[in-house]
Amino acid sequence: SPPDPAPQLIREALDLPADRVIYATGKLVLEVLERVNRELGTITVLITHNAAIPAMADRVIRIGSGRIVGIECNATRASPSDIAW
Repeated sequence: SPPDPAPQLIREALDLPADRVIYATGKLVLEVLERVNRELGTITVLITHNAAIPAMADRVIRIGSGRIVGIECNATRASPSDIAW
């Protein structure tokens, strides 16, 4: 009988560049967070090293060596679709 194609499909999926999978998942998470924040009026605290994501925030608090080193307010918030990294 012919070999089962499933293991090959799994290998091909795993061979996708990890950064493409991570990027798409990250964008989806940001979209969900933005929607929950907008529709439910919640406060979202997001801690990241990604320099592009703070553009989505109303307020950005920068921390260095365990201390607040800056607080910035964005005049306009970027949508997740506007953000790229």
